[in-house]
Amino acid sequence: MIMARSALRRIDRQIDDETINGREPSERTDSDLLDAYSQAVVGTAESVSPAVAYIEVTKQSLAPTNRAGPDRRAVRGSGSGFVFTPDGLILTNSHVVHGSVKLDVTLNDGRRFDASLIGDDPSGDLAVIRISAHKLRAVPLGDSEKTRVGQMAIAIGNPYGFQCSVTAGVVSALGRSLRSESGRLIDNVIQTDAALNPGNSGGPLVNSRGEVIGVNTAVILPAQGICFAVAINTAKFVAGELIQNGRIRRAYLGVGGQTVTVPRATVRTQQLQHETGVLVISVEPRSPAERGQLREGDVIVALDSHPVTSVDDLHRLLTGARIETLCSVELLRRSERLQLNVLAQEAPA
Repeated sequence: MIMARSALRRIDRQIDDETINGREPSERTDSDLLDAYSQAVVGTAESVSPAVAYIEVTKQSLAPTNRAGPDRRAVRGSGSGFVFTPDGLILTNSHVVHGSVKLDVTLNDGRRFDASLIGDDPSGDLAVIRISAHKLRAVPLGDSEKTRVGQMAIAIGNPYGFQCSVTAGVVSALGRSLRSESGRLIDNVIQTDAALNPGNSGGPLVNSRGEVIGVNTAVILPAQGICFAVAINTAKFVAGELIQNGRIRRAYLGVGGQTVTVPRATVRTQQLQHETGVLVISVEPRSPAERGQLREGDVIVALDSHPVTSVDDLHRLLTGARIETLCSVELLRRSERLQLNVLAQEAPA
């Protein structure tokens, strides 16, 4: 980070010197610009790489055999992560470590540690693990709200096991949504063209100041240059919850649903703001929904006065803040518009 800042200062001084000497900054050669860009990337990589972790994961898989039952076999994989506290807490992706029976972490200086899982959130694709070490080099966490489209983005990770590989590009877009393996949407995802490959998952996406702005998560294949990272502000919140509780607490009603289109005549008659809602296709026994008298065939159109136009809307609204809270559920039941009070509960792990 220090080298990156000094490189930027040298660029500013060079612009001032060129102006004083009668040479306009616009007359700088391409090699001058490329050299300044290279120095910024080099300085950032040297600053952040000591905090990047190579994570080797062992999981158990049930493989079919000729014997009476399945055979448990060890399945190995790898991913990336980064140290964000000096006492050994590492942030990574849930899909890297979920279901692991053994975790091994190797730092850039060659030190190797056994790691333990503090907690993971498959719905947000984030996890926190810990190694027994002190006074580690921790990478500073930035503010993804200050990230801008077009700014430099540098990804560091371990694609295919090649440790501490560096790729650079720009922030391509902000505010994307990405569906996690659990089916929930991850909001405010950063899109970048910094190349990611299998093994980069969990590594840091950093700006030119060496601050983490995202956690590298996914790449769209076979597209080129369409990669995604969970915004670091989201990761900060999730990491804090995982450290405190070991998981993310979310509310649930206990219904199975699907997004459906409401007939236009009903939209006009009931003065609905939107033409879609969530059709209740199942109600779990002894669930908050059953106690609140929701029925199969109901169409949920609002929760606490917030429009519900899709299953994703419902997921987004059922946060931990609504646990043990009486929620107002607006729904259509045949030709009637009803409002029911449902006491939301904590979603089972």
